[in-house]
Amino acid sequence: MKPLIGVTSSMELDEETYFVNSDNISVITQAGGTPIILPNLVDEESITQIANTIDGLYATGGYDIDPTLFGEEPHPNLGTIIPARDYFEMLLIKKMLEKDKPILAICRGCQILNIAVEGDMYQDIYSQTDHDLLQHRQRAPKGHGSHFVTVLKDSLLHRLTGVNRLKVNSMHHQANRKVIHPFQVSGKSNDGIVEAIESKEHTFVLGLQWHPEKMVETKDEASCRVYQAFLDSCQSKSR
Repeated sequence: MKPLIGVTSSMELDEETYFVNSDNISVITQAGGTPIILPNLVDEESITQIANTIDGLYATGGYDIDPTLFGEEPHPNLGTIIPARDYFEMLLIKKMLEKDKPILAICRGCQILNIAVEGDMYQDIYSQTDHDLLQHRQRAPKGHGSHFVTVLKDSLLHRLTGVNRLKVNSMHHQANRKVIHPFQVSGKSNDGIVEAIESKEHTFVLGLQWHPEKMVETKDEASCRVYQAFLDSCQSKSR
């Protein structure tokens, strides 16, 4: 049977509608998984049941994250937050980590993954860093790699992609800052922004600040390898 992949979903402020970009679904099906769109539930029993049922978690992009979760007041440049989504994803991530089930976390997902293990983040990289930054909200087609990321040697990301430097797309104004054990930084852009994190203690837990699902559409080899490795890991856990 194909591995069952939980796909996180976004909401608007009125919390009346769930939505997931279709490329997040197609990239999972193309890699050999069965995607299940997850609602932002807030009761622990249901979240535990989800963690027990799915073979892997795909944490997608979306709006900003509530800074009170890491002890900060909201910055003037903080965007929209959906507290129910934050709560659901943090608790689900913790339960998936406890079970050592695979997690692939993209953009916002990379950030909530770090917050779930008590890391922290920049609410707005452009106003909270003291040096010049690259263009992290690219003015180019979404599938275009607009800047480079240096990959940590011997990391999971390095093993998956086989390269020391990746060309990635970029569509964010928040980013991880403090990354703590058992996670490590496995990719940085040339301006020092954290672009990839991963667990040193789990079988497959990887967070990417960029959007590889958009780059799969352009046949980017490294992105395709990441998704295939994620699904292979989910398949092995489902046996």
